[in-house]
Amino acid sequence: MTLWNPWSLRELVTDLAAGRTTPAQALERSRSRIAATDPVLRAWVEHLSEPALAEGPLRGVPLAVKDIIDVVGAPTRCGSALRADAPPATADAAIVRAWRAAGATPIGKTVTTEFAFFSPGPTRNPAAPERTPGGSSSGSAAAVASGQVPLALGSQTAGSVTRPAAFCGVASLVLGRGRFPTDGVVGLAPSLDSHGVFTATAGDLALAWSALTGTPEPPPNRAPRLLRWNASPLGVDDAMSAALEATCATLTDRGAVVTAFPEEQLIAELTEAHPVVMAYEAARERAEELAAADELSDHLATLLRTGAATTAAEYDEARRVVVEANRRLERLTESSDAIIGPAAPGPAPRGLDATGDPVMSRAWQALGLPTAAVPGPRDETGLPLGIQLIGHRNGETALLATARGLEAG
Repeated sequence: MTLWNPWSLRELVTDLAAGRTTPAQALERSRSRIAATDPVLRAWVEHLSEPALAEGPLRGVPLAVKDIIDVVGAPTRCGSALRADAPPATADAAIVRAWRAAGATPIGKTVTTEFAFFSPGPTRNPAAPERTPGGSSSGSAAAVASGQVPLALGSQTAGSVTRPAAFCGVASLVLGRGRFPTDGVVGLAPSLDSHGVFTATAGDLALAWSALTGTPEPPPNRAPRLLRWNASPLGVDDAMSAALEATCATLTDRGAVVTAFPEEQLIAELTEAHPVVMAYEAARERAEELAAADELSDHLATLLRTGAATTAAEYDEARRVVVEANRRLERLTESSDAIIGPAAPGPAPRGLDATGDPVMSRAWQALGLPTAAVPGPRDETGLPLGIQLIGHRNGETALLATARGLEAG
């Protein structure tokens, strides 16, 4: 049985609108695929027995929700033994309410790493089951890549959406920070936490964004102005570099203008500032868990203890780096549509005891910019490689137009 088999959101929405498929049939297809594949993939932690349909352009679309996000009737366990006995949520998170208003139907909760940090859950990568699906939104990425659902919610504080999308061979959008409230989401670092969503393709992302926001769907931008970020100081493997080179060459042939990103070192400095901000804020946001650090994984306990030992002066300096970098980048990118670069250092690492390095997302997450991951050329062994696009603040619509142009034939 083929595990990697993404389900097209656009095809499902078209079939639902035409009456070729009913919401009940879509739900049954989802349940059947979960039953067939999840004994191997282990993407889910909770299923809702009677999902409630809502009206909207996505009416009948099954939706997976990462298990740090409240869904009424389901516990939010956050991948942690500390919350093993969590009661069912009595209300949806604000972001779930927004997706319900668009018509999507939450059908259950997907695996997250412990409190959306690094300690992995049991989920396998549908594209290569012996390799990590990435994290922390591992279950949501795997659920979309395997065709269990056509739409899934994640969250990102470092690289928790972009990296799993790249490793699993699907598309993702990290919303710009503050675009939707985070009520009902168990966060990690308030100035870094963002919502995310997974679909099979960038075209599906554009359709989902249009439904969520009630705005027209962005058409493909086939000749964008791009700044090429090689991420050389951060460590990119040869396969990823080759995929980026091939993608930029194809885009140039189609009429895109691709020029070198001139501030590689600035992004390296931002990448170093990000974990300082993350640890400092996490120690305060998750103070209750810090008090029970002996019951946490070594990964999370170390983060929280490091953050508790970080001084206010160190935090303020890291924040200063972020603010100054934001000013410089706004001037640098004002005449471009997006920055293009690697979504991860390379393909998914072998093994399930780690989730890979979020280094390619840290800087952009520190800035709170919207980012999209689009499946790129695969490596010589057939493993997925993701291409990342970084947009302007509050520029999701234009970013998705560029992402659609990137994947257009």
